[in-house]
Amino acid sequence: MSRRSDGDEARRPLLGSRPAEPDSDGDAPSERSPDSTDDQPMLNYEEAVEEAGFGLFHGLLLLVCGWANASDAVEILCVSFLLPTARCDLQLSSADMGLLTASMFLGMMLGGYMWGYLADRRGRQRVLVISLAVNGTFGAVASLAPSFWLFLLLRFLSGVGVGGSIPVIFSYFSEFQPKLRRGAMISALATFWMAGNILAAGAAWLVIPRTFLHVELGWLDFQSWRVFVVLCSIPSLTSAFIFSLAMPESPRFLMEVGMEEEALTVFQLMYKLNHRGNRQPFPASGLLINRKDDEDEVKPLRTRGCCEHLSSLFKQGLAPIRQLFVRPLLSRSIALLIINYCISFGYYGLWMWFPELFKRAEDGGSPCANMSQPQSQENESCYPVKTAVYMEGFVTAASNLPGNIFTILLMDIVGGKILLAGSLLVSSVSVFLIYVVKTKSQSLLMSCVFSGVSVISWNALDVVGTELYPTQLRSSALGFFTGVGRVAAIMGNVVFGQLVDSNCAVPILVVSALLLAGGLAALKLPRTKQTDLP
Repeated sequence: MSRRSDGDEARRPLLGSRPAEPDSDGDAPSERSPDSTDDQPMLNYEEAVEEAGFGLFHGLLLLVCGWANASDAVEILCVSFLLPTARCDLQLSSADMGLLTASMFLGMMLGGYMWGYLADRRGRQRVLVISLAVNGTFGAVASLAPSFWLFLLLRFLSGVGVGGSIPVIFSYFSEFQPKLRRGAMISALATFWMAGNILAAGAAWLVIPRTFLHVELGWLDFQSWRVFVVLCSIPSLTSAFIFSLAMPESPRFLMEVGMEEEALTVFQLMYKLNHRGNRQPFPASGLLINRKDDEDEVKPLRTRGCCEHLSSLFKQGLAPIRQLFVRPLLSRSIALLIINYCISFGYYGLWMWFPELFKRAEDGGSPCANMSQPQSQENESCYPVKTAVYMEGFVTAASNLPGNIFTILLMDIVGGKILLAGSLLVSSVSVFLIYVVKTKSQSLLMSCVFSGVSVISWNALDVVGTELYPTQLRSSALGFFTGVGRVAAIMGNVVFGQLVDSNCAVPILVVSALLLAGGLAALKLPRTKQTDLP
């Protein structure tokens, strides 16, 4: 079966024409580009990326991929901002709120590896379109859910889509970057998470307190927080639309699967946009591709029954995980597993509860000082909506900015390993101080410190994770480790939900300890600063 046949429609270049059709036998065509000359060299992947230059194409790519990354942030953080108000309409206890936030991460856990595996087999661009569409569609439909359990199910399905787009977008983006700029560019892409965070907080601040924004549908009182849920789905849907119309497939993926002409077309487009006004063609007659047997492609199975077929597919799906935990990848995989678990439990376990903690600190004192007070589920405790809760959430989200700037400036100088380890250790201290402080203003200050420092950890982890694994494993590895992170996020949210009313100190101190452990594990990672992608 031709490798080229299952991806033609997914290879449309950004603002460019479709690549040339393959030869009749499905192999990469041997003829040169019309603009090429016989004395132009054959280039490998790293050489082609360097020759394509750096400029307008990468700026457009950053905007498109950044918007997709921001859309994931909006969809994830949407739940945390609606909890203070939606808990009354859906009659939620603290344990229910923990389950609601955990459901999103459960979907992300299941979707992360599934979409990552498909991205390594069928292409990054196609998977991004589908996963973003799944995210936005179910996110929007959730606004119509009249009951808690239906709302929880739809948020879970939305999470399946988010689980795919997060790891795949970083694999896709990194494979267009020259090595000397890769760290800074991936850090810049990661800053769009902050943009999504600020967008979600700002929309919540503007929309949810406006209780006049509601419509009686007979069977449903469509309150302002439901309007907010619909707005949060728009970035994902628009991202899916842009990727489906304008974005090319990753040239590294195309080369890995033997699609030389399509990969060359993408490099030519990059060169054209990055060298505007230069009439010279892309200086390559072709690409050097290590041709391999199609061992990773799903082949027709000669089995006697459905069970054998499913068993074979299951084994193929697990094959990338087994490859992560054999030498020479074993030690880095164990370290990344520990880091992803620790940072996800700590960040999502605490961050998703910030709006609720701020709400409970409205009467003064630290959030934990008021945790033992029973929370009423009557509408009187939710309406009128206290806008200060969303203002504080917006301030905390905006405090990511210094950390993002710091990461962009220093990533290619210091390296991801050092930034990751150092920021996790500082995050551990800041979380401990959230428990120690005694006033609301001090709690807000330490929350901002935690926000600004922890974003450095996430940005460094995004860079290091993309640089540690070869192309045929990159999306699967990122999908697997983000799946591990989702397990930790689920546990963090369930633990907070169960203990936030009775013993607030336990989850906060556990978060501090786990961040410390993650920082120590990061010291075991290999150095990846300005190295070639494996």
